Formats: sequence, C-alpha cells, structure tokens
Amino acid sequence: MPTPALSFTKARQVIAEQMALLTADRPTETVPLQKALGRVLATDVNADRDYPPFNRSARDGFAVMASDVMKTPARLRVIGQTRAGEPSRFHLQHGEAVEIMTGAPGPKGSDSVVMWEYSQREGEWVTLDSGVPSGKNLIYQGSETSKGDTVLRPGTSINFPQMALLASVGQEEITVYRRPRVAILSTGDEVVELGHTPEPFQIRNSNAHSLAAQIKRLGGQPEILPIAPDKPDRTRDLIEIGLESDLLLLSGGVSMGKYDYVEQALTDLGAEFFFTQVKIQPGKPLVFGQVQSIPVFGLPGNPISTMVSFEVFASIAVHRLAGRSNSPLPFFKARLRSDFSHKPVLTRFLPARLEEEYGNTTVDPVKWQGSGDLTALALSNCFLVATPERASWAADDWIDVLPQ
Repeated sequence: MPTPALSFTKARQVIAEQMALLTADRPTETVPLQKALGRVLATDVNADRDYPPFNRSARDGFAVMASDVMKTPARLRVIGQTRAGEPSRFHLQHGEAVEIMTGAPGPKGSDSVVMWEYSQREGEWVTLDSGVPSGKNLIYQGSETSKGDTVLRPGTSINFPQMALLASVGQEEITVYRRPRVAILSTGDEVVELGHTPEPFQIRNSNAHSLAAQIKRLGGQPEILPIAPDKPDRTRDLIEIGLESDLLLLSGGVSMGKYDYVEQALTDLGAEFFFTQVKIQPGKPLVFGQVQSIPVFGLPGNPISTMVSFEVFASIAVHRLAGRSNSPLPFFKARLRSDFSHKPVLTRFLPARLEEEYGNTTVDPVKWQGSGDLTALALSNCFLVATPERASWAADDWIDVLPQ
C-alpha cells in the first residue's frame, strides 16, 4: 500500500532512526592491524604508556637550560651528543649544553632546545645567538596523551592516521565491527545476467554490479543473487534467501506496474513498511522496511535511480551496520557554468561534470536521456543537487554538488 511521499530530509531521518534500533547489537570480530584499514572500531583503545614517553626534541640543535641563554650571545660547554633511538646519558649543569637531534630524548636538567641555525660550534664550546623560553622546541613526556587515556573510541573509522596511532600504542590486533553482508536482488523478466546475450527487449544486470561497487566502497560484503523473474512465488523465494544477510537491496519491481511483485512478496513475508516513496528525482518509488528485523530497501530499477537511491538513502543502513553512527552526505558547493532551472517540487539529482581551472570549481549538468542513460552517467563525475526551495540559478551562482 503506497504511503505519502516523504521529503528527502525526512526520509533520511526515518532511515537513521530505524537503523539505530535495528543495529543496537552488532557482531564484532578481531583482525590483525594490517587488515584493519577501512574497518570500524568496536572497543575503546587506550594508550599503553605516556606519549611521548620521554621529553622529545622537536629540532636539531642544542639542549640547554633556558636560564643560561636569557642573555645572548651565550657561550656553553658541549658535554656530548644524543641521537634519536638512544637514551640520554647526560645530566646538564649550568653553563653546559648537549648537541641533540630531532626525536632524541632531552638530557636531564634541560628544558629547551636552541635550533642549530642559531649556533656557532668551536670545539667543545658553542656560542648561541638566540635565547629561548623554557619548553621551546621540547615536547614534554605525556603532553600528547598519558598512559591509560582513551585514544580511540567505538565507531571510529580506521584510516591511515588511525592505523599509525594504533601501531604506536602497540595494537597488533583490534576488535572491529563485522563487515555487513548485503544481498542484492535484481528483478524483472527484462533483466539478464552477464554472459547472456540479451534480446532486443532485454537489458543486462548492470544495477547489481553498480550496487556491489557502492557497497564495497562503504566496507560491506555484497552478494549478488540470481535475478528474480516476474513470478510471485520465485520472487518470494529469492527474497527469503536475501533475508539471510544483514541487509537486502532489491532493484526494480517497486513501481506501480502490473507485474511489479516486490511489495506484495514483502507483505506476504510480514514486512513492516516505513515508507514507499520519496520526493526526489530520479528515484521517487523507494521502499524501506524490515522483515524480522532485517532492513530491506526496494530501489527503483532504472540505473541512475538505483545509484542515487543507494547513495543518499540505503548507504545510511550500510554505514550503521558497519558500525558508523553518522553517515553525512559530502555535499559541497560549486559555481554553475550556465543558467539552470527546474520545477521546484522534488529534490533533483542530475548527472553533472565538475571542472577546476585556476582554482575555480565549476559545474554543469551533462546532457542525458533520463534515469536509464548510463552513457551520460559515465561521462559525469558528480550529481548536481537542485532543491525544491528554489526554481532557477544563474550562471556563476553557487549550487549544491554531491560527488560520485
């Protein structure tokens, strides 16, 4: 039964709220650090010692007592050298300095480092031409974090900065949320598998492969199911197989056509529908519901509609299942290269092309023949986003853009 169409913002809100309920208890697993890139932390990570673990020099130069160089030039006796990777063997007294390298531990008694550029070395003596305040060019033990402090929390996505931090605190293995298993079910007699020659009235199953790529990019594990023909019993059987995953995405069969069986099959399986259409174009027919606590999306069948619907709606579910609590869309603004207008009723996502020249980023829609035009989509690199609050934009106006 169709529900009233929700606005773009309201639909995203409903998905986020329902996914928060459906993902309260997510499975976890332990993986080696080398395989943690792109995963999401499931536990706190604490510092195993102070960081830095010693007073660390931030520059090549001479470790000194700041009080010895208040008046310059200052002439001090050099009592030795300390390199990174070796302990400091020295205890400074007034009138003394230690030659020190970046990353080396400061000797006892020192409280600052004068950079090499402000020194003149003469045998065992050095003349320093610049004074420094206490603490200058010296990073104190524990100033970054103290032993036992929590440095990363659950829900943190692991990228290269987090990989470096995890390694620095000795985490050889980490506990992460399991990658969500996402079933993809394309529907319709007009769709054929790759490897089959389509009849003139048929199309290849491109949606399954674009969805699989989008799922992988978010850290999910896609599984492409056999195509569901326009037969109610077979459609229902394949949906039941898809419900063995963490998330089921259906492509096609959610419009108002005579042979669109998806919604009825879901109803027969006891589905609860949260909404069945949204105020966007392309992608207005969109089903979101659950069957026995498994979230289900019925995406429209046209390729661009499918991609847009996943990117702005179904991606929220994948983010949540992967352990991320937030899934903001990376909108940014660019200037239009030419005038643009639309009927201000729906939020529209149009394939567009971003260009950057001399530091200016501009955008223009690409010519396309509707939501099935994959050639136009392949020539684009973003979506221009036209909101219903405005009908027209002039060339050089700012407009929202969503990267692909």
